[in-house]
Amino acid sequence: MRLTRPALFCAALISGTTLAAPAFAAPAPAAPANAAPAAAPAAPADANPLIASVNGQKIYLDDVKHAAASLPPQARQLPPNTLVNILLNQLVSQKAIQIDALKEGLDKKPDVKAQMQDAADNALQNAYLQEKVAPLVTEDAIKQAYQANYASKKGEQEIHARHILVADEATAKDVIKQLDKGAKFEDLAKKLSTDKGSGASGGDLGWFKKDDMLPEFSKAAFAMKPGTISQTPVKTQYGWHVIQVLASREAPVPPLDQVHDEIRQQLIRDNVRKIVDDAQKKVKIVRYDAQGKPISDAPVAAPAKK
Repeated sequence: MRLTRPALFCAALISGTTLAAPAFAAPAPAAPANAAPAAAPAAPADANPLIASVNGQKIYLDDVKHAAASLPPQARQLPPNTLVNILLNQLVSQKAIQIDALKEGLDKKPDVKAQMQDAADNALQNAYLQEKVAPLVTEDAIKQAYQANYASKKGEQEIHARHILVADEATAKDVIKQLDKGAKFEDLAKKLSTDKGSGASGGDLGWFKKDDMLPEFSKAAFAMKPGTISQTPVKTQYGWHVIQVLASREAPVPPLDQVHDEIRQQLIRDNVRKIVDDAQKKVKIVRYDAQGKPISDAPVAAPAKK
């Protein structure tokens, strides 16, 4: 099937690759001795063809591909011809509006000028950070961070517990008395707990780490031994808890693929912070107080002892 020019646009747009001649081609069959001279080979397709212009301002295929890159994933599922036409029409409309806005001198208005400068500044800052950070956030860097922060360390402690949540301390103490007399924890949780989520399953909270729960709850639960019930109600912002710890274990180390994206984001944050700090060290920074006077960076001297 021969690809038409619009189809070539679509193929390049969806694949995200440039249009180029194939690297290798099958050898052509030998021509008969009396055959006419072969036509010159066709020139390779333009990798970034012109596809529209607005008052002479040109729009290329790369402009459409750039617009497509900012679309949400579901929008990229549109048929290629439809997607190209939508984006091209959008770019043409934008050019037309920009031309009219410039004719009316809107770019000279102070507020518009400030917004345009902000956009340019942000683009420059983002480009700088992207150029500096991207080479540092590699797969090797992610693997090294995984080895240092996960694989080489013990898993965090976690416990399996149940709880019964009630509105006041007196009710919580009564629950403890019933449990001490042999009442089943699950039955009381289903009957009395105001935490409907866990109450329906007998108060079961599953396995959790210390930071997964409110500090007051975790402090009490992680101080208990497996197989015990709290003898003093635990108060949190949600009410009063009676806790039963079922088991304790060392959490397994998560595999790399499970924390890969989390590590990547942390590396980005760490490197951005370092690059910003390095940039600030290269410049002179002066801060001013409410009266417009420079604020000294030097620490304030302690008053002399009398």
